[in-house]
Amino acid sequence: MSKRKDEFWDAIDELVNSSEIVIDRPKGSVHPRYPDFLYKVDYGYLKNTASMDGGGIDVWVGTDKERKIDAVICIVDLMKRDSEIKILIGCTEEEKDIIDQTHNETQYMKGMMIRR
Repeated sequence: MSKRKDEFWDAIDELVNSSEIVIDRPKGSVHPRYPDFLYKVDYGYLKNTASMDGGGIDVWVGTDKERKIDAVICIVDLMKRDSEIKILIGCTEEEKDIIDQTHNETQYMKGMMIRR
């Protein structure tokens, strides 16, 4: 891995490890504005961080006990006309597939997963 890639992942690690993870949409809950949308993996944000939408940096938190940070997903939302990065923490391969599908199931949102 190149030095630049290492430094990127080190920065993500530092950001996550120095932040409180808040799960405000646990697995099985529905989206507050889209009642047909069910969260299949815990979803939340890093407290005291900032993202494009004015909230904290979004995170998907899976069930892998090692809680590795080994992927991010970059999304473009045509409805909101914005883009964001979402950090995947402790996600199994199955959960990564679910998250990838979640961000690509409509014509209005597209995501690309970047693995460590």
